[in-house]
Amino acid sequence: MARRWMVLLKVIVWSLCLLPVSMLAWKATHDELGANPLSEITLATGHWTLYLLLTTLAISPLRRMTGLTWLIRFRRLIGLFAFFYGCLHLMTYLWFDKFFDIHEIVKDIYKRPFITAGMTAWTLMLPLALTSTAASIRWLGGKRWQSLHRLIYASAIAGVVHFWWLVKRDLTRPEMMAAILTLLLGFRVVNLTLASRTVRTARLSQQR
Repeated sequence: MARRWMVLLKVIVWSLCLLPVSMLAWKATHDELGANPLSEITLATGHWTLYLLLTTLAISPLRRMTGLTWLIRFRRLIGLFAFFYGCLHLMTYLWFDKFFDIHEIVKDIYKRPFITAGMTAWTLMLPLALTSTAASIRWLGGKRWQSLHRLIYASAIAGVVHFWWLVKRDLTRPEMMAAILTLLLGFRVVNLTLASRTVRTARLSQQR
């Protein structure tokens, strides 16, 4: 792909990823967050964390199905934006909801399963964000880096579980996210199964 088109695509991706937080900032400055601003911010940042996590996981299947190899260049960027919104989501809870009351936070994590799942999802994203640089890949080595970054699967599962347990009535959105995540993980299981069969077949043919 021509360099100018890649630059344009990066600008578009950055703009789209920043749009949700920009909209929240606009609503906050124009008193448009509704009757419960804390709930609005918490839900919006949580939703976008999951949307971007699922988008990150969708890039590899899309690349395989479409042959658009340049898609992989955006996986790390979108993953970092997922972590960014996850941090905003967490800080909304820690700061505006609990006012950094450690005792209350620990009690919440212990007694409320959806908080436990959410904290787990964010904690699993943290090492991925910290090792997102090219220097980290060189330092860890390709195989160890890839193994570490498989934590994104567990993080996405924990994030969807967090959302599912949080919602008390209309489960439509968490069910949709769970279905999408199941498809994305299923795609990877099928690919791994086919790859292992190909390897076994190649070994058998060599032995003959």
